[in-house]
Amino acid sequence: MYTVKEVAKKMEVCEHTIRFWAKSGFFPFVKRNSNNIRQFEESDLEWVRIVKCLRGVGIDNKSIKKYIELCIKGDSTIKERYDIIKKTREKAQKQMKELKKQFELLDFKENYYNELIKNNSKDTWNPMNKI
Repeated sequence: MYTVKEVAKKMEVCEHTIRFWAKSGFFPFVKRNSNNIRQFEESDLEWVRIVKCLRGVGIDNKSIKKYIELCIKGDSTIKERYDIIKKTREKAQKQMKELKKQFELLDFKENYYNELIKNNSKDTWNPMNKI
């Protein structure tokens, strides 16, 4: 059994986020002990893992709640869940392509500035140097 603090550390998410997700109904099977403290079982960590993934891609809470409700309904919803995951994956792929472009620009700028520093040169690309 894991506490919110332990889950947060293990899953690399802040405690506040875990509590918010729990209050949002994302962890339907998490039990509470006699002191009303949430107790996560190993199987609950799978729910945390998928929620973290979906939120990381930018899926809204309403859609995550729908996905979880479909999971609870069982195998009759496999196609619907597949569609959600497929769309999420496509969204993540687009984000990765954009990040790749950003990294390429950052790599270029890092190399550019490194050369300026090494050669004690002026930044001819900086519009402020053209005023």
